[in-house]
This record gives sequence, C-alpha cells and structure tokens, in this order.
Amino acid sequence: MSVTETQPAPARDKAPGKPEWNWHPDLPIENSPFFTWPPNPVKMLRWLAMSWFDISVHLILVLGAVAIWLYVQPPLEQTKSFEVGWIAQIYLRNMLLMFAVAGGLHLYFYTYKKQGKTLKFDHRDQATNSRTYAFRTQVWDNMFWSCVSGVTFWTAYEALCFWAYANELIPFLSWQDHPVWFVVLLVLIPVWSSMHFYWVHRLLHWKPLYRAAHALHHRNVNVGPWSGLSMHPLEHLIYMSSVLIHWIVASHPIHVLFHMYWLTLGAVTSHTGFDGIVVKDKNRLALGFFHHQLHHRYFECNYGNADMPWDKWFGSFHDGTPEAAERMRERRRRMHG
Repeated sequence: MSVTETQPAPARDKAPGKPEWNWHPDLPIENSPFFTWPPNPVKMLRWLAMSWFDISVHLILVLGAVAIWLYVQPPLEQTKSFEVGWIAQIYLRNMLLMFAVAGGLHLYFYTYKKQGKTLKFDHRDQATNSRTYAFRTQVWDNMFWSCVSGVTFWTAYEALCFWAYANELIPFLSWQDHPVWFVVLLVLIPVWSSMHFYWVHRLLHWKPLYRAAHALHHRNVNVGPWSGLSMHPLEHLIYMSSVLIHWIVASHPIHVLFHMYWLTLGAVTSHTGFDGIVVKDKNRLALGFFHHQLHHRYFECNYGNADMPWDKWFGSFHDGTPEAAERMRERRRRMHG
C-alpha cells in the first residue's frame, strides 16, 4: 500500500489552523501483540516478520554486529588487559558508525531534504539561533553530546565486556555449542532492553535526576537523528547499563555488539523524526517511532517502547489519539498548577 494511501487525517488542532502533527500513523497506536489477550498468532507472526525478516533496523544491526566481529574486532586475546591501542580502535570504529548513521540520516532528511516532509511527524525544522542549546544550534548541541559523551560511554561498556570475556569473568556462549539459544538471545535482547529502558527512564524522570541529567535530552521536543544519543554523561551511564545483563546470562561478543548498537544506533534511528524512508511511494525502512515521539511532545507518557506494554500496565500509555492528548494536558495542568 502506498504512503499517500495511508496518510491519516490531521490530528485535532492545538490552536485554530494548527494541526497537532504533520503526519502520524493510524491511530490508536498499538503495543506488541505478544502481551494481548486472547492471543492472536497472525498478529504475532506479522510483528516478528516486520521486525526481523523484512529489511528492518533489527536485521541491519544484527548483520552489522556479525560483520564487525568477523572483520574489524580486536581478537579477545588482545583485550585481556586494558591497552590504549585496541580501545582506541573500538572508539574510532564507534565514532565512524555514529557519523555514518546519524550523519547520514541527517544529511538525507534535513540537509538535502530528500523526502521533504513526507512521513515527518513534526512540522518544524531543527532549532537554530536558540539559547536553549550549546552553540545556539540544536544539531551542533546534539552532535557534541552524542560524540563527546555518548561514543565514550559506548566504547567504555564494550571494552569492559570484551575484557571480561577475555579473562573468563563472564559466561561465554558459542554458536557451535548452542546455535538455537544463540539466535533466540538476539531476539530477546531488544525485549530485555525495553524492560530496562522503561524502569531507568522512569527513574530519570524523578525530579532530582531529571534536573541533573535527563532535562538535557528533553530539550529536544522536535527530535532529529543526532537527538537520540544526545544525553548527559550520567544518563549515558544509566541508559547503557542494560548491557551488563551479559555478565549474568551466557552470551557471545556478537550479542554485546548487537546490544550496544541497539542502544546507540537504534536510538539514532528511533529519533529520526520521520516514520521511515520512502522509496517509490512506499515506506521501505521503518525508522522513527511515533510511540516515543509522543513522549518527547508530552514528557510524562510512553516511558518505554512498543516491545513491552509497561506504559499500558502502569497507566502512562499515550495512544496518539486527540482524547489521549487532552488527558495528558489535563494531567500536566493538575501536576504543575
């Protein structure tokens, strides 16, 4: 089905003549069908197919992790001790990946505007000449925090895990001995990350932590690719800590690579600000998640993502409808006077 055929009607105006969104998916948005009752096997299979068997971010990141491990990863024997050489190699690799993905998407969508505003959630462009951001420009501010802090913590977590594998401090899982569990674990990593993200995200919205750290990320109401990893160093430390599950559950360095790419490059794609890349009038690669776009607009909703229905279970789910938006505005009025 073509993009133009699926364009929804504009959401209810916030003010006369001003639509809520430039574009949004069909409403209400839904969570993963794996947590609904009664079970719907057709929806479950479709969800898995869209996530893993079509051209998808999941699949691209897994293939990227395998390629990195096979061709440009320092051997584990080399990582038995912390040395500048192999750590610098990983740091440079991660920086190049960051510029390739975030920079590439920014050039495509925002610099050269190859897609115009087709499938763009927010009407507005990225902020310029604003005192809200370092360098008075949203993109430069986001690039600074993503690269200086984000890539540093990304590299530190990877280096720590590789060092632990090399010194047999954490359990190792080989493809040859456990091929089925090897694959299943790849599927479970986004599920675990979703659960971890919900709870640490709620923690980051605790007022002292929000003011100290998370407010920096939330300056980005109208997000772009560089916004995804634009965080305070304390938030990077907390957010990326979900990778420490590999210190408990037996896994392979490929799992760590995929996990870290999911947390970093996945954050880049999910904050693209566009629902996906359109080729020949079809959305060929799903990118930005409207579920999380709603969080950046309304702040106190959708703390998790669509893989796990934590928000629905704990009453913080925003389904994108005008009625939900009004409930959220009323809630904020009551909370903030």
